[in-house]
Amino acid sequence: MAERTALLERIPAAAPPPRSLTGVVRGLVRTARPRQWVKNVLVVAAPAAAGQLFSRHALGQLALVFSLFTACAAAVYLINDARDAVADRAHPVKRHRPVAAGQVPVPVAYAVGGALAVLAVAVAAWFCSPAVCALLTAYIGMQLAYCVSLKHVLVVDLVVVTTGFLMRAMIGGLALGIPLSRWFLITTGFGALFMVSAKRYSEAVQMAGKAGATRALLTEYTTGYLRFVWQLAAGVSVLGYCLWALEEGGVPSAGVLPWRQLSMVAFILAVLRYAVFADRGTAGEPEDVVLRDRALALIGLVWLAMYGLAVANW
Repeated sequence: MAERTALLERIPAAAPPPRSLTGVVRGLVRTARPRQWVKNVLVVAAPAAAGQLFSRHALGQLALVFSLFTACAAAVYLINDARDAVADRAHPVKRHRPVAAGQVPVPVAYAVGGALAVLAVAVAAWFCSPAVCALLTAYIGMQLAYCVSLKHVLVVDLVVVTTGFLMRAMIGGLALGIPLSRWFLITTGFGALFMVSAKRYSEAVQMAGKAGATRALLTEYTTGYLRFVWQLAAGVSVLGYCLWALEEGGVPSAGVLPWRQLSMVAFILAVLRYAVFADRGTAGEPEDVVLRDRALALIGLVWLAMYGLAVANW
C-alpha cells in the first residue's frame, strides 16, 4: 500500500483547463453520475411488491425519497472523486473525470458533496419518518467509510456495495410503513450481490495482466473466487424468489392464471441471460447491461408484467 501511494504521488497532475462557472457546474453534474440515478428506481420495489404504489401519498413520498437518495449518492460520488483525484489520473478512463481532469477544483467537490449530504439528511429528518432518516444517515456513513478504507478490504467491499442496493430497495417500504418480507430482502440482497460480484469478475477479467492503479483490490481477488460468488448469489436469489412465488400465504389466488408461479420462468430466464455477460466478463454497470441487451430488456418487461398481475391478483 505504501509503495502504491508513493507511486501515485509521483504521477504529475494534469494541467487544469480554463475554468468558468458554467464549466464547473457541468463538471459537478457529471461527477454526480446522472446515469447512475436509474439505480434509485429501486425505491419503488417494496411498495410495488405490496401493491401500494399508485396512491397520491405513496407517489409523493417515493418521489421525495428518490430525490433524497439521489442527493446522497451524488454527495458520495463528489467526495469519492475528490479523495481519489490523484489515483484517478493514473487510470486511462477515470483520468477524464471532472475532478481528476481539473475541471472541478477538489475543495469545491468536497464542499458541494458535504452540503448535499447534510441537506438530504436534514430534509429527511423534517419530512420523513425517523427510520428513513436513519437509513439515509447510515448509507452516507457506510459509503464514506467505503471511500476511505472499506473498498480496500476483501469481501467487505462487495458487502458494502451490495448493501447500498439493498438500502435503496428498503427505503420505499420504510417511507410508507410497509413491512418488508424475508423473501423480498433475500431476493433483493442476493440479486444485488450477483450483479456486484459479476461486475467485479468482469473487471478482473479485463484487467488481467494489467496494472490496476485505482482498484488494486482486484489483484487480490481471483477470478475463480469472484465466479463462485456470483454463481452462489444467483442461485440464492433464484431460490428466494421461487419460494416467494410458491408460497400462497394461506390466501388462494383468484387470478385468471397463477401469475406468481409463472413469473418464476421470466425471473430465472433474466438471471440466466445476465449470467451470459457475467461469464464472458462483459457485465459492467448493471443498467448498461439491461439497456443494451434487447432480449434481457424484453424478458425484464415480461417479468414485470407478470409480477404486476400477481400483485394485483388479476
